[in-house]
Amino acid sequence: MRILLKIVLTSSLVSIMTIRGQDFMTDKNNYDILIQNGTIIDGSGNPGFRADILVMGEQIVQIGDVDPESITVKQIIDATDMVVTPGFIDNHAHGNPLRTPEFKNFSAMGVTTIFLGQDGVSRENISEWMNDVDAAALGINIGTYVGHGSIRNQAGVELDPEPSYRDRRKMARLVDEALNAGCFGLSTGLEYQPGSFSKLNELIAIARPVGKRVGVISSHTRNEDDEVVQNSIAELIEQGERGNCAVNISHLKVVYGHGGARAEEILQQMHDARQRGVSVTADMYPYLASYTGIGIVFPDWAKPPFNYEEVVRTQRDELASYLHKRINKRNGPEATLFGTAPWAGKTLKQVATELGKSFEDVLIDDIGPKGASGAYFVMDQELQDRLFLDPHIMAGSDGSPTMRHPRGYGSFAKVIRYYVNEKKLLTLEEAIFKMSGLPAMTVGLVEQKRGLIKEGFFADILVFDSDHIKDMATFENPHELASGFDRVIINGKNVRSEGEFTEQRPGKMLRKR
Repeated sequence: MRILLKIVLTSSLVSIMTIRGQDFMTDKNNYDILIQNGTIIDGSGNPGFRADILVMGEQIVQIGDVDPESITVKQIIDATDMVVTPGFIDNHAHGNPLRTPEFKNFSAMGVTTIFLGQDGVSRENISEWMNDVDAAALGINIGTYVGHGSIRNQAGVELDPEPSYRDRRKMARLVDEALNAGCFGLSTGLEYQPGSFSKLNELIAIARPVGKRVGVISSHTRNEDDEVVQNSIAELIEQGERGNCAVNISHLKVVYGHGGARAEEILQQMHDARQRGVSVTADMYPYLASYTGIGIVFPDWAKPPFNYEEVVRTQRDELASYLHKRINKRNGPEATLFGTAPWAGKTLKQVATELGKSFEDVLIDDIGPKGASGAYFVMDQELQDRLFLDPHIMAGSDGSPTMRHPRGYGSFAKVIRYYVNEKKLLTLEEAIFKMSGLPAMTVGLVEQKRGLIKEGFFADILVFDSDHIKDMATFENPHELASGFDRVIINGKNVRSEGEFTEQRPGKMLRKR
């Protein structure tokens, strides 16, 4: 059954999307790119329409019928039987642009802009880092959040569960400085240290500068387990409500929850908050396994500031019992697939069998809370599908070029392959909205003329046949590039042409104005 997406643009959003008095500095009829004969799906969620597109420099300067005989153009792209869409925007990504500036895993699946600084972690001298990224030859556009955990460390608060009023003021000031430097908002990672030590008064204090600068808080909430996930969402909503800012739930999921009815309860909670005036969105990746450090299965009392070796020595039976119950509740040791050496590609069950130990003894003696990362198969297809169909939920990979999880190479391609072509749960227009217009509106990129096919906007453009889109990455081979996005244009330059990467790297370090 198709869930129809109906987006009602508020007057403020309409004003943001309106181009006022835009003058195009073109040399009469000389242009760089003409895209002909395609069906434009502009990213707004509206039906596709037939039109041509003219690009001059970095911008889309004309949309409509274009007579190629009446102009001079450097390149003509025939988009017959293809769709022309905005480049996709990944609101939750990972990676190091100073090490892998090409980010081919993203552009190969149609992503032209990613946002880093997730889960409460960002570079502490973020303004200097942005300048360094500016100097790199980027294959895609990059924006960033400032991380709450990094702010805690920078302020000297670190693992303190009760920071003073002065410390909270200092953290708020550091957040404000990062936003002034160009960060698009604040990220929190409340399931990880040091964010897990924070309380609501601190979260509200650091939210206020975000609200004043019309940013967004994107949060890995405190706990995603079924019995407490709504408490975690409620905490984020209260942070947004009292901090007067928009909030976004990172990689929305319900760990070991089941069924569409459970999804409806989560969506109703978000709807009720919007009815009270709180802007609440979420991003999701289309896979049933998460990926993070193995510390996610260990209790807080076995992690800093507690001494792990002391815990093992004095509370081993209690720790073993906790891990046994925790892993079995998360679908058993066969549902944990390691992504780091020396066990990459093996499940916890396989490792335990090879070592001739119980899986809890493997976790205690051979791995520990910091000894590995992995994929955890803990989600339900029906529940996750129903969540994703909601019009306020966007696609986001939570992936990187190096992570051993297919989401970093396949998420956006899989949205089209699975939700549009196979299951027919979304129209192509609805899917494109979730991957372009919605994230652009959420983070404020529409104000910077990105995320839509629109005159005056930057030319981040895809040309493809939607029937040919396929995610190739698997858990066995997670670094296989997606196929089908044969033409990728970023800032008016061809990054992919006829399915092959070019030598051009026109990406930019984006800053919020």
